[in-house]
Amino acid sequence: MNNEALYAERLARYTTAMRNEKPDKVPIRPFVAEFTAKYAGFTCQEVTHDFNKAFIAARKCAADFDWDAVVGNMVYVWTGLTQAIGLKYYGVPGIDIPPDTGFQYREPEEDESFMKEDEYDALIDDPTGFLYNVWLPRVSADILGTLTPNPSPDNRRGESLYRNNLALVKGGMAMLQYFTAFGPQGEALRTECGMPGAIAGIFKAPLDIIGDKLRGYIGLTLDMMTQPDKVLAACEALMPHMYNVALTSSDPSGTVPIGFWMHRGCVPFVSAGQFESHYWPTVKPIIEELWRNGRQTLFYAEGDWGHHLDSFAELPDKSIVYHVDRGDIFETHKKLGHKFCLSGGIPNFLLAYGTPDQVRERCKAVIDGVARDGGYIMDASAIMQNDTSIENLCAMTEFTREYGTYSGGSAAVPAATESRQDAGATAIPEGRVRAGVCIPWEEKLKELPNPIPGDVDLARRIWEEVDALGNMFIWQVLLSF
Repeated sequence: MNNEALYAERLARYTTAMRNEKPDKVPIRPFVAEFTAKYAGFTCQEVTHDFNKAFIAARKCAADFDWDAVVGNMVYVWTGLTQAIGLKYYGVPGIDIPPDTGFQYREPEEDESFMKEDEYDALIDDPTGFLYNVWLPRVSADILGTLTPNPSPDNRRGESLYRNNLALVKGGMAMLQYFTAFGPQGEALRTECGMPGAIAGIFKAPLDIIGDKLRGYIGLTLDMMTQPDKVLAACEALMPHMYNVALTSSDPSGTVPIGFWMHRGCVPFVSAGQFESHYWPTVKPIIEELWRNGRQTLFYAEGDWGHHLDSFAELPDKSIVYHVDRGDIFETHKKLGHKFCLSGGIPNFLLAYGTPDQVRERCKAVIDGVARDGGYIMDASAIMQNDTSIENLCAMTEFTREYGTYSGGSAAVPAATESRQDAGATAIPEGRVRAGVCIPWEEKLKELPNPIPGDVDLARRIWEEVDALGNMFIWQVLLSF
């Protein structure tokens, strides 16, 4: 079979399962990150710091394993870019930590959080402005906040300005270079390996953003006790921006889902009441609106979200793919399997430290218990790093191919997800400054000649297109890096 035919067969299998239907075989979609480095003979430093090597490693795995979809680079964080910006919160393999250790996120100490407890109003008023004016200078070793008006005698201010300007220019150019490279990588996976991409776009919950990148987990925990109304208002202020990033970074055809990386919005990190009051009301409307616009969302439920399955069941049928990490995949299937496709359920510790026979036994149990009627995608419980055994991943792949065959399943490509009008009520608030915008055209217009002698619509279109790039930069730094 040539690669184009193989691509079409795999894409049909993958998308049929994601629509919670029965394909010809159980699709395999492993989220392999630093495992690709191990398999290709690279260190973690090489695939994290040189994205071209990460791309090569992903293509080698795609060519050698009989999978149905992969991510072009599941390592994802390119530390060349994070160092260009001077981000403080990453431990870079081979620089800050050993070269064969995956990159590390450094959460700040409570008194050094990147957003202070009395700064919620500023975030709520203009989230994009807050990120540029307050957050970015704090997370970067090079980007400056408020400058003193006079240069110091030893020219340290001049040197700081130089580093500041370099960091912004290099960061923006590096992001352009990196994101643009995903297009050719996707085409190479298709033509060289017959392999579809697994996801497109990114989404995170507003409450997770506050806990991950703004207040820190401890700061957020305290705020939920002392100023819960401010936290809720901040989550609501972030909603239109999270939606905008998800939609604009998604697959325009709606074929593959948006990745939703779920962190600490579940019990026991928050209470059940806090989930109901803060987390879910500021996530559910976004998922419904994405579905209304023909986009599925992959709920990558890191940890155990079993307490919240009834809430997820409120979403429209087929609107999400639900990935099981530490939750009970059999209980999850009872609660959600009639509505949504499931994936995962093969423990990472088993793939790292078990035997091939143990892996096969677990795969059989999951296929028998979850996948009999379709709507299941084989994968590990969590993203696979370089402790995953090559032999065990081969066992998972080969067993699934041999055992996971359906009689009467479909090999046809399902129709792309269409816009749905039954997705529930839209409740995404509008902020003072629109999502996707840094400086509104109406504000810029005040600085221009009045009247403009030329084509006003042309001037406005170009201004808004370029302004949107500045918006994309800061929100992608926040969500992706």
